Amino acid sequence: MAKTDDFTKMMKDMMGNFPMDMSAMQDAFKTQASLGEKMAKVALEAAEKSTEISSKWTKEVLAKASTVAAVKEEPTDYTKAVTDFASAQAELAAENMAAFAEVAKKVQMETVELMLAAGKDAGEDMTAAAKKATDEMTKAAKKVTTPAA
Repeated sequence: MAKTDDFTKMMKDMMGNFPMDMSAMQDAFKTQASLGEKMAKVALEAAEKSTEISSKWTKEVLAKASTVAAVKEEPTDYTKAVTDFASAQAELAAENMAAFAEVAKKVQMETVELMLAAGKDAGEDMTAAAKKATDEMTKAAKKVTTPAA
């Protein structure tokens, strides 16, 4: 009968001849996790600030709406109250949209800074890993090509 080959042993032997340093993979994982944490912090800060702006805006609208809802002596007073309310809302909208734009600008700048730093770190990690892998492969190749003494 034919004997089946033990592929597990064969793969183990083959992988043993190509040493791999898993520290490079661990460093890459740590770098990615750190980037994810920093990006989450930026997003959460932006969400918090946006919520504060929205809440403040809502409170201001409600405060000004009470003047519109109040009973007036003359019919023209209602027109003036609505006109004043609309004017105040246009002003509030401009102020709050500018505040939202500042939040977006800050997020954009921080994201670009994080991505540039991550790119630099990743490049350095890749260079170090490639150099180490090259050195190890050179040593392994020399072992294979150098005749045993």
